[in-house]
Amino acid sequence: MPKTHNLQPITSLEKMTEDQIHYTTLIDQAMRGVVRDVLKRTLVSGLPGEHHFYISFATNHSGVRISEQLKSRYPKEMTIVLQHQFWDFKVEEQYFTATLSFNGIPEKLIIPYAALTAFADPSVKFGLQFQQSELFEVGSIEASIPQDPVSLTPTEEEDDGGSAEIISLDSFRKK
Repeated sequence: MPKTHNLQPITSLEKMTEDQIHYTTLIDQAMRGVVRDVLKRTLVSGLPGEHHFYISFATNHSGVRISEQLKSRYPKEMTIVLQHQFWDFKVEEQYFTATLSFNGIPEKLIIPYAALTAFADPSVKFGLQFQQSELFEVGSIEASIPQDPVSLTPTEEEDDGGSAEIISLDSFRKK
């Protein structure tokens, strides 16, 4: 006599299709890791060739540290360009920092990878867009992020009078 199995029918299609592994979140975290690795390489070797980065982030994310002036000007999202003029560049596991000049005023930015909304390197037509959700434990991020942004004055050697360029990434987004 063949062995039979007592199989229970699936009573809800929802149970069958629910993603309990959270693939989308895992992919999003991996893509943020790609950005971190690219920034680490840039920290060590500089920007090779024509490479440069457009980095968009949610300014209202709890871990972002920017001046009140920038926060009031960009209350939801901001895009920065890392190309020729950025200083005090540091790359950590949960965030990166850079000082950029806005209308001749140096501003230190502290940006957690969890706040990123998009990353692009237009020199090679590469771009990533991220989910808008808390992917990391906010408490662990905030514990490792300095609390107050610091306006720094670059030395005469560093300051060539330029300013940061803020652009829209709409032209790089799929429609």
